[in-house]
Amino acid sequence: MLREVPPIFQGEVEIDETYLGGAWKNKRRSRRALGTQRGRGTSKAPVFGILCRGGQVWARVVPNVEARTLWPLIRGHVQRGSTIYSDTWKSYTGIATKGYVHRLVHHTKGNYGSGKNHINGLEGFWGYLKRRLAAKGGIRRDQLPLYLAEYVWRYNHRRLTRDHQIQQLMKLLKQTFHLGG
Repeated sequence: MLREVPPIFQGEVEIDETYLGGAWKNKRRSRRALGTQRGRGTSKAPVFGILCRGGQVWARVVPNVEARTLWPLIRGHVQRGSTIYSDTWKSYTGIATKGYVHRLVHHTKGNYGSGKNHINGLEGFWGYLKRRLAAKGGIRRDQLPLYLAEYVWRYNHRRLTRDHQIQQLMKLLKQTFHLGG
């Protein structure tokens, strides 16, 4: 499923990060007693994503959301000259100096977008992903990349009928395992 995502996104691209993990109310009592940290600094798994507007999404579990982790991913998956929309997270500082057009969405000011200046497409994918994962009733952290790959694939092929999705998966299986016929 990972092979179905274009290697390079271009045009108008949204980037964002999110955190995946269990709901606080479902944590063990001993863990809850230690207190909570929300957002960055949490014990949840950080995930970075890129969405090409009108197209597909790419997402990976990352060790952290620091610039040194995210920059190689941005350079490797977004063509220079593209317009990148992001929030004001400090790791995105300097995008414009690296050959991209950079548009900011100031979430801290209550601004979630106006006109083309938003990251609502990727925020929508995060919501879709979290709803689907919540329906699983919990997954192991080491399995998260596999589930993430599945839901990226499902999202990218959401406009296909179920039969066409199955045909696409069968084609991928044949290519992956070099099956004949």
